Amino acid sequence: MTRSEPSPPYRGRFAPSPTGDLHLGSLVAALGSWLMARAAGGEWWVRIEDLDPPREVAGASERQLATLAALGLTSDGPVVRQSDRNALYQAALDRLLASGHAFECHCSRTDLAATGGVHRTCVTDRRRDHPAVRLRVPDGTSVTFHDLLLGQQHQDVGREVGDFVLRRADGPWAYQLAVVVDDADQGVTDVVRGADLLDSTPRQILLQRALGLPTPRHAHLPLVVGPDGRKLSKSLAAVPVDPASPVPALRAAWGLLGQPPGPVANCTTADDLLQAARQHFDAARIPNTAPTLRRDAQQSFHDGTLE
Repeated sequence: MTRSEPSPPYRGRFAPSPTGDLHLGSLVAALGSWLMARAAGGEWWVRIEDLDPPREVAGASERQLATLAALGLTSDGPVVRQSDRNALYQAALDRLLASGHAFECHCSRTDLAATGGVHRTCVTDRRRDHPAVRLRVPDGTSVTFHDLLLGQQHQDVGREVGDFVLRRADGPWAYQLAVVVDDADQGVTDVVRGADLLDSTPRQILLQRALGLPTPRHAHLPLVVGPDGRKLSKSLAAVPVDPASPVPALRAAWGLLGQPPGPVANCTTADDLLQAARQHFDAARIPNTAPTLRRDAQQSFHDGTLE
């Protein structure tokens, strides 16, 4: 797997899935990754991760891109869609199969129920016409990495995850394979995303090692949760960011990233706010726990008045 140009000193990315309109939780991830890229003097790219058609909402990706543009968050590189990149994923999978790192698996979820879904060895003699493909994760395989915001992280992948899926039995590519291939192909040096994906990072590092690809730096941003403790995208999925009123949403995301209100308090346009945010952003202020969006703040955001 090669690219036509060398990696820059810093290239970050924001990679939404088109399962709905951009909401405040997504905006925190977008703004946080954009700010960290700008603070490093680097690039910020956008990628549409549309690998699961049954979960996608018609027109969502176009609305997401339009909302990002209204917020002043535009990609420094071409916007790519994972649905157009099957050949890249197949080439990576073929390499893993040829090297013995990956194998075909005919087990169903029911077959793996006794191990809580963790695959350590195939437990069925049944043969499927279209088996899944998994990465081989021997017992004792663990990964330790340093998160720029959360510090040292460790996972016993063999025990906690087992052999994980690269291509599903029903056909779609697994997120883990696609994101690793895309990050390498696009020269991504820094992955800044929500903490809900922290658990995926060790699997992606194992894949990068198996494919001989570089491992980006990682920083996992706090999730925005409601008073019930649920992830914001679950509890407020119907509350999209209003592209016609970008400043309140940007100001809310800025605050949820732990930044002081003063520098952006008097900004009246998205461009002015982003300029002020670039000048005053301090990554050390980002909380390392999930901030809770107060119930009154949720209602204010719904009304478009959250400051």
